[in-house]
Amino acid sequence: MRITIGLLCTVLGSPSIPVAQEPPSGPPPVRATFAVIDTAGERVGQVTAVQEPGSLQLQVYVYHLPPGPHGFHLHAVAACDPPGFQTATGHLNPAGRRHGRRNPEGPHLGDLPNLQVDDRGEARLELRLDSLTLTAGPRSIGVPGTALVIHAAADDEITDPTGNSGARIACAVVTIPGS
Repeated sequence: MRITIGLLCTVLGSPSIPVAQEPPSGPPPVRATFAVIDTAGERVGQVTAVQEPGSLQLQVYVYHLPPGPHGFHLHAVAACDPPGFQTATGHLNPAGRRHGRRNPEGPHLGDLPNLQVDDRGEARLELRLDSLTLTAGPRSIGVPGTALVIHAAADDEITDPTGNSGARIACAVVTIPGS
């Protein structure tokens, strides 16, 4: 006697045997990893961006940063020139909104939640962003590119234009070449 449940076939008294599946159709998801550098130009982590159907996933791992909450934003220009990372310019804000996820006139497209760094100076964060894409388009962060900037202090999520998040202490250029 054979019992079929979903994609598994089971013969009574024997282990489950997976049924072959057809490979997924369409191109593979766009996936890219970018180095995070500090004000001395030293690598202090990485950001991996994965374009999924309908959303963008950011996986962040940083180390050697001061413990505590830090403002964390996407900036408009794909440039991270130490020591101050001013080449990244202001937050990604194509709609001309006010800063802050709690601001009734906001947020900027580049406003992200605070990054919490632990007592060892490390932080891991995974974000799923429905409003952004890595591939070409009006809400792209990868084409022509942006900068992901970590600030010295927490973002208060309301004060325009930066959330009082202080100096820029780490940065990653996010760009997909050849796109």
